[in-house]
Amino acid sequence: MKKRVFASRYAFMRWLGAALLLALLIISSIPFIFPFWWMIIGSLKNPTEIFAFPPTLLPKEWQWQNYVEVFRYQPYALHYFNSVYIAVLVTIGTLFVASLSGYAFARIPFPGRSVLFILLLSSIMMPAEVLIITNFFMMKMLGLSDTHFPLIVIPILGAPAVVGTFMMRQFFVSIPHEIEDAATVDGANRFGIFWHVALPVATPALGGLAILTYLASWNLFLEPLVFLDSINLWTIPLSLRNFVDPYGTPLWHLQLAATTLSVLPILIIYVVAQRQIVDSFATSGVKG
Repeated sequence: MKKRVFASRYAFMRWLGAALLLALLIISSIPFIFPFWWMIIGSLKNPTEIFAFPPTLLPKEWQWQNYVEVFRYQPYALHYFNSVYIAVLVTIGTLFVASLSGYAFARIPFPGRSVLFILLLSSIMMPAEVLIITNFFMMKMLGLSDTHFPLIVIPILGAPAVVGTFMMRQFFVSIPHEIEDAATVDGANRFGIFWHVALPVATPALGGLAILTYLASWNLFLEPLVFLDSINLWTIPLSLRNFVDPYGTPLWHLQLAATTLSVLPILIIYVVAQRQIVDSFATSGVKG
């Protein structure tokens, strides 16, 4: 009898502990969830209700036409497409450069490899704001200032690729040499080992790097602001700041609707692939 009472009390305490932990997690998540909730609900309100006091958690009248007006006010769909294809090209290019250079630093011995790798990493310390003027004049001299070329090529050859090289190098260092030795015995050359052995094993690191690179390119604001003049070439960050009236006052209902459209796909990608993002950072801490 005493054993049953003890078991029931133990089960109750475990249940109570789990319930309290769940309640604590829910309360702790409110500061993170509420801004997204306010953004989505605000996008369905009229401008007056957005700043009403006391604020309302739900719209009194659901203004679904705000999302239609977003595309009528300016070429938002074109801006959306620009951001998507630029981010895709930057991601593909960064994966190509980072995987090749990371493998070279990890597996191919050559004179000055360590020194060159340290110099490469030191370039991350230089902020993008320091180089933006130099890059602008260089692109202007080449006649590429009002194009998407700088937004694609500069990140592929800049800091994002350096970070990607570091991540991929750390992952390739962790691969046992016996795997490459077996491929060499089978007659594979260096590129064959990279393509058929090392690269398939590095899928988790490539996935995490792809997501981080895509997010970074999607959120770029300074570079498009400096390099782009034509409205048809704008990306999402530039488009969001343009939802204003003729006097420069923000149209908050349209800005919130446009921001919701821009955030939701990225939020979904992050939620689905967050494990790969965590794994990619974990592999960057491997010895080497």
